[in-house]
Amino acid sequence: MTESTNFESQLQELETIVKNLENAQVPLEEALDQFKKGVELSQSLQKQLVSAEDTVNKLMNEEGQLQDFNTEKD
Repeated sequence: MTESTNFESQLQELETIVKNLENAQVPLEEALDQFKKGVELSQSLQKQLVSAEDTVNKLMNEEGQLQDFNTEKD
């Protein structure tokens, strides 16, 4: 898996792996390899989602600095 692989491509690959494993038409060794790759993809996708969430939760303040986004009013 390369870093240039985008989120959507990784998600599509994970979905393909899940479908293959659900069909149970894959030899055991290949299924284990696919499962391992699926776990790696899942972890990578989770990290990307956390990073995106962190970015969304920050806004630029008037001085151009990042600040935490807070929807609660004091």
